[in-house]
Amino acid sequence: MNKTINCFVPYASKQQAEATAASLKESDLVTKIFFLLQDEGVELPEGTEGIKIDTLTSSETMKKIAAAADSAYILLHTKNSQLVMGYLALRRFVRLAEDSEAGMLYADSYAVVDGNRTNLPVIDYQFGSLRDDFNFGPVLFFNAEVFKKAAAAIDKHYTAAGLYDLRLKVSQIAPIVHINEYLYTDITVTTKEDGEAHFAYVDPKNRGVQIEMEEAVTDHLKKIGGYLEPKFDTIEFNKGDFEYEASVIIPVRNRVRTIRDAIRSVLSQKTDFPFNLIIIDNGSTDGTSEAIEEFTSDPRVIHIQPTRNDLGIGGCWNAGVNHPKCGKFAVQLDSDDVYKDENTLAKMVKAFYDQNCGMVVGTYCLTDIDMNIIPPGVIDHKEWTPENGRNNALRINGLGAPRAFYTPMLREINVPNTSYGEDYALGLAFSRHNQIGRVYDVVYLCRRWEDNSDHALDINKTNANNLYKDRIRTWELQARVAMNKKK
Repeated sequence: MNKTINCFVPYASKQQAEATAASLKESDLVTKIFFLLQDEGVELPEGTEGIKIDTLTSSETMKKIAAAADSAYILLHTKNSQLVMGYLALRRFVRLAEDSEAGMLYADSYAVVDGNRTNLPVIDYQFGSLRDDFNFGPVLFFNAEVFKKAAAAIDKHYTAAGLYDLRLKVSQIAPIVHINEYLYTDITVTTKEDGEAHFAYVDPKNRGVQIEMEEAVTDHLKKIGGYLEPKFDTIEFNKGDFEYEASVIIPVRNRVRTIRDAIRSVLSQKTDFPFNLIIIDNGSTDGTSEAIEEFTSDPRVIHIQPTRNDLGIGGCWNAGVNHPKCGKFAVQLDSDDVYKDENTLAKMVKAFYDQNCGMVVGTYCLTDIDMNIIPPGVIDHKEWTPENGRNNALRINGLGAPRAFYTPMLREINVPNTSYGEDYALGLAFSRHNQIGRVYDVVYLCRRWEDNSDHALDINKTNANNLYKDRIRTWELQARVAMNKKK
């Protein structure tokens, strides 16, 4: 069998190109090395070829790679850095490509920045791994036949989503396989030479990029049977007998520095309906419990102190939502954060009736601990649209804040007893049958400080979080495919 490899590498500098080419040529499996160029007037290493491209991530680039490849396998490097393959690593890629019949493989790697080496493990690919920013590491290893089939199926031109679109199309043809081995080193180039070319990577916050990614994932969902049309169940809002129209739910553990601000922002709300505040104090030991007690003379404040010691944030939510005093709508507030003004609760509740939705997501602004706005400022998640939000939700990694739920439905679904991703799981579950309402006014201040639960996570914790969210996507996508089959 032909085991040869064509390598495609972005050109960043003469030094980077020569070092990378030398490493790749150490393997007798490599027959051709192509440098992907945005500027053609550069000096290429001996024995290599250049391909002029627009962007590394475009559909046109994927087609050019497919047209140039004449080998059994394609290696695509996706960073402007020096690549050093591990000892016999390319043989390992080939062997596992044959054994697994994968369409694409990727591996763990080392990163060297300014001489300091770190491990960069990545996570397994799943059916629901639809995030456009899924971290494969910078080396993608393809079965060339599968790559060419996927490239031939490209029917839209994307500038930013071309590689993402190709990866989704590959997954429709053959498995995407993670090799849990450190097979290469990526060395960041920190010095620039005159005349070197650099890829102008698109700002991921750019709305045009988001639209392209959404179009690509929507097309993918249609092809695999996971797409949901914009048809939603109607909600009557007449289940149960509720004393309160709304309850704000605050799970908290050891937030004495911020809990008073959160409570005050709730009690200052102005509404034409009765509401209360349910605080689930999950074993605080730093004075948080005593701080909450300062407010319990107000009959609207309910202080729950669970006797269980196995509750995550989701478990605390379940305790609050199933409390007999919980209102018809349950509205989120994290113990670090505050509502923007006294109108937040009224706006969130109004959205349920105006938009006939089972869940509402607001708009927040990032601030520091003293509530000074910090970049990027307002986060509105406008990628959630009434027409396609529940499909695009399988691509993005979060849904926004604050979140609010129709309590009878939330009591049926229940919140996963975790402290990460529980809100995202709810958004997917609610959206399977019901519309998700949106409030685009800034109604929430999300405070970033050193004690945030997502502050300075190491790579292993980040990987665990991402693996879990991908698992949530997989479960939801499987449910949607099965639901569509029954129609």
